[in-house]
Amino acid sequence: MKLIDLHIHSTASDGSLTPTEVVNRANDLGLTAMALTDHDTVTGIDEALEAAKDLDMEVIPGIEVSCIYKGKEIHILGLYIDHTDKAFLDFLDQAEIKRNSRNQLMLAAFQKDGFPITMEDLVMENPDTVVTRAHFARALVKKGCVSSVDQAFKKYLDPDRPYYRKREIITPAEAIQAIRNAGGFPVLAHPCLYRLGWMQTEELVRNLKELGLGGMECWHSSNYAEESNKLCRMADRYSLLPTGGSDFHGAAKPDIRIGSGRGNLQVPAEYLDALKLAMFLGQ
Repeated sequence: MKLIDLHIHSTASDGSLTPTEVVNRANDLGLTAMALTDHDTVTGIDEALEAAKDLDMEVIPGIEVSCIYKGKEIHILGLYIDHTDKAFLDFLDQAEIKRNSRNQLMLAAFQKDGFPITMEDLVMENPDTVVTRAHFARALVKKGCVSSVDQAFKKYLDPDRPYYRKREIITPAEAIQAIRNAGGFPVLAHPCLYRLGWMQTEELVRNLKELGLGGMECWHSSNYAEESNKLCRMADRYSLLPTGGSDFHGAAKPDIRIGSGRGNLQVPAEYLDALKLAMFLGQ
């Protein structure tokens, strides 16, 4: 069976492998296609496309856009985006300004309480990276403040923890429209991670469908089989295309592998064919 992975991160945001390394690993694992979906940035796409030019594997230009829904952060994947579109790049520039403002607030809070981390620790010799909470977590591990990235999130960085700061709002409507305007296909990422419960998850999906959502990530490394099955049925009810991906980050999530997640993830290539057909038909 031909397999795909439509949710992968690189050093362009909070992954630990470069775009080239990600592409080569996905190819070595025998994937038919992969999407590079870094957080709020497309800076790794050209490198990924170059790395794949002589490979028998498709690299899909993608992104994962963070936005706020009813006070909660959610993520919208954009697949097959035109990563050179000026309006889309302007949109990302504004997102970066909002993200940087949040990062400065978080860094100031840590430093005020005596944590020995600096912006240099966060970018880790890659000044072009998009700094996320995972960068804070890795810096805390490196400085010996916590023993693992997971502990850093649970103790300091999760939304209910003392050093979490909300970002200025990008709405789901803005994210979906920006992706559509750049020729992309918008997909709700990992619905179960938001811990909304099934009724509120369905309300979220219904609202996003009205805003132009095209698909839903029904298969994800964090899902149990029953959850994926429920998401598939929900996607069908709202005429959304099911997609899936590992959400690979490398060292930040060492138990997650490209293409197979935590060992039980398989996304057949036929779902990518359905997505391409939907885009061709303008859905």
